[in-house]
Amino acid sequence: MRLLTTISALALTVGFAACQPATESASTMKEETSETNSNVVSAQDAPPDHPDTRLWLEEVEGERALEWVKAQNRRAHSVLNPDPNFKKFYDQALAIVNATDKIAYGAHRGGYVYNFWQDEANTHGLWRRTSLEDYANGSPTWDVILDLDALSEAEGENWVYKGVDCLAPQYERCIISLSRGGKDASVRREFDIASKSFVEDGFILPEAKGGTAWEDENTLLVATDWGGDTMTDSGYPFVDKRWSRGTALESATEVVRGQKTDVGVWPFNVEMGEHTYMFASEADTFYDTTYWWLPPSGEPVKMPLPSKSSFRDVFKGQAIISLEEDWTPKTGGQSYAKGSLVSFDLEEFMASKAMPAVQLVVAPDDRSAIGSVGAAQSALVVNMLQNVSSVVYAHDFNGEKWSARKLELPENGAISITSLNAHSDILFANVEGFLRPDTLLQYNLADDTATQMYALPDRFDTADLKVEQREATSKDGTKVPYFIIHHKDMPHDGTTPTLLYGYGGFEISMRPSYSGPLGKLWLENGGAYVLANIRGGGEFGPKWHQAGLKMDRQRIYDDFIAVAENLIEHKVTSPKHLGIRGGSNGGLLMGVMYTQRPDLFNAVLCQVPLLDMLRFNQLLAGASWMGEYGDPSDPDEGAFLRTISPYHNVDAATEYPQIFLMTSTKDDRVHPGHARKFGKLLEDLDKDFLYYENIDGGHSAAANLKETARREALGYTYLMSRLKD
Repeated sequence: MRLLTTISALALTVGFAACQPATESASTMKEETSETNSNVVSAQDAPPDHPDTRLWLEEVEGERALEWVKAQNRRAHSVLNPDPNFKKFYDQALAIVNATDKIAYGAHRGGYVYNFWQDEANTHGLWRRTSLEDYANGSPTWDVILDLDALSEAEGENWVYKGVDCLAPQYERCIISLSRGGKDASVRREFDIASKSFVEDGFILPEAKGGTAWEDENTLLVATDWGGDTMTDSGYPFVDKRWSRGTALESATEVVRGQKTDVGVWPFNVEMGEHTYMFASEADTFYDTTYWWLPPSGEPVKMPLPSKSSFRDVFKGQAIISLEEDWTPKTGGQSYAKGSLVSFDLEEFMASKAMPAVQLVVAPDDRSAIGSVGAAQSALVVNMLQNVSSVVYAHDFNGEKWSARKLELPENGAISITSLNAHSDILFANVEGFLRPDTLLQYNLADDTATQMYALPDRFDTADLKVEQREATSKDGTKVPYFIIHHKDMPHDGTTPTLLYGYGGFEISMRPSYSGPLGKLWLENGGAYVLANIRGGGEFGPKWHQAGLKMDRQRIYDDFIAVAENLIEHKVTSPKHLGIRGGSNGGLLMGVMYTQRPDLFNAVLCQVPLLDMLRFNQLLAGASWMGEYGDPSDPDEGAFLRTISPYHNVDAATEYPQIFLMTSTKDDRVHPGHARKFGKLLEDLDKDFLYYENIDGGHSAAANLKETARREALGYTYLMSRLKD
C-alpha cells in the first residue's frame, strides 16, 4: 500500500534542527514606520474589528513587501555576520552538511536501494541506485538515474526533489515530483528507470498541490488542480480522477469528489497478492477522515470506520487501522480505546460492503504510543514509543488472532524504520540518540538478525556530556517529561546558557535525535540543550495530543512554561541565560512565550511561524489546521484565539527579549506574512528584533545546503551572543 499524501504529511512538521529558513531600503523602512504608526497598539485592548494595516506584507512577491524583507535581511547580516562566532559556526555547519561521510539513506525496492544525495558538488542532488548487496557492503557503486543539477540547468529551473512514487512490484515506472524552489506545489512527470529518462508522451501533471496513485502501468488516479472550483479552502484538491495513458489530462474521468470545505481528497492503492485495489482518503478536517473504496466501475463505497482513524497498511488481507478515538464497531460489540491498532478482513468488506469482525493488534498503555506501521513480507512492523523511547515489534496474524515479538534492536534511543516493503523481509532501521550518532542497520525478519551497514562518525565531542530525562509539573498538575543534555560538571548556579526546544502539536512526537550542528555549535561551546515533551505531541498517544486541542491549547503553553521554570528552579539556568527555539507550529509556541512570559527568556528563535491566529485560516494551507487550533470566525474559539495570538498580544508598555524571526518566501504551507507582519509590528513599536527571510527553500528551506549552513550559523550566533556571558 502507498498512501501518497497523508494528513500527517501536511502537518506543520519541524524537527528540532530541521526547519530553519534563511537567505539574504533602509529609506523605505522609515517611511513605512511613520505610515503605520496609527496601528501600533495591536494588543489585547484593540477592538476585534481593528484594521490590520500590515496586510501588504501578505503579498508574497509584492515589491513593497520584498523591499522590507531585503532591508531586514541586510540588517540581520550587519548585526550577526561581524560576530566572531558567525564565520566559525558557518564553516563548521557547512562541513557537517556537506560531509561526504553522511549516511546515504535508501529505500529498498525490487532488489535495488534508491537514494537521493546532495553535497557541495551536487546542490540540487542526485537520484541514484545500487543493488541491495552492494549497498550492504558499506561502499556501494552508485548508478545515477537523474542528475537534478543538470536537469535544472538544461530546463532553466530551480528544481527541488520532492519524492517519487514507483509502480510495484517492478518499480521501473515512476512519478517524480519536482518543486520550483522548494514549494509544496510540484510538477509531476513520469520517469522510466531503465532508460534513465522522462517518458515521451508520458504522464505529466502541471504544478499543483496534490498526488497520484498507480492503478496499473497505464492508469493513474490523480488529485490535482483541475481548474475552476476544484481546490479546497486549504488549497488542496477535492476531486480525484482516473487518467488513462495516451489520453489528454482533461479527459480524465471523475471517481470521487469531496467538499470545498475539506482539507483535501487523495487517492492511494492497496496491493493484495496479484491485485491492486484503489482507495481515497477524504480529509473532512485535519483529524476527521472518510475513507472510500473505489471499485473499477460504479460508485465509491464509504468504509464504515470512525472519523478519527488512520488507514495504515494491509497485511495478510487485514486492513490495519489506528484509532484516534474510542470505537465500538457494529459487529461484535467490543470496544477499542483510542490509541489502539486494529484490523479487519479487507476483501470481506469489499464483498459485503459492511464492516467484518474487528481484531485487536495492540493496545498501548498510558505511557506508550504507536508510531510508524508498515507491512513486510512476513510481518507487520510496529514502531512504538514507550516513555519516549523506541521499541519495535513484528506482529503476525494466524487467521484468528495477532501475536507479536520484539525485534532485537538497540534500546534507549530513537529508532526510525527508513525502508520497508511488502515484497521483502529486509528492513532498514536507523538508531540514534542525543549523543549517539546515527547507525543504519539491516534487519532480516526471516531470521531476526541485524547487521550494521553504516554509522555516522562523531560530529562533536561527547566525552564530557550526559543525558537525563526529568519531569516538570504543569499548572494543572500534569507531569511533563523533558530531556536535558549538559556537561557533567555543569554548575547549578543559573549561569549555563540553555536552549529549550518545543513543538507541541499535530500529534508529532519529539524524540531523542542526533544533530551535528547542535552539538558542534552549541554543546561544545558550553551550552545545555533541553527537549520538552509537552502536550499536543504524540509521545503518549492521541490523549496527549487531544489534551491541547483548540480551546484547551493553553495547557500546551503551560507545559512549556513549567519546563522553563523547572530549569530555573533547579538553577540549571536563569532567565538571563535561557533561550527558546521552535519552528512552524513550534514558531507559534515561541510567539506565545514571547508575549505571555517575556520575563523567563533572553532569546527567542522563532522560525517559519504562525503568529496571526485570527487570519491563519485565510492564508495558504491554514484552513486545514482549524481542527488543531479552532475557527477564528466561531465566537468562542475566535475569542480564545485572540487571547493567545502573538500578533494581537504585543503590549507597547511591556519589555520583551530580543526575538529573531526566520521565515521563507517560497513557503507555500505557512505564509511568510505571519513573520513579516509580526516583525513590522515590533518595528512600529520600537521593540528589539531581528528578521531573516530565505528567498527559496519552502517550508523546510532545504533547497540548498549552503543556505542550511547559513541558517544554522545565524541562529547559533544569535543564541550564543544573547545567552553566554
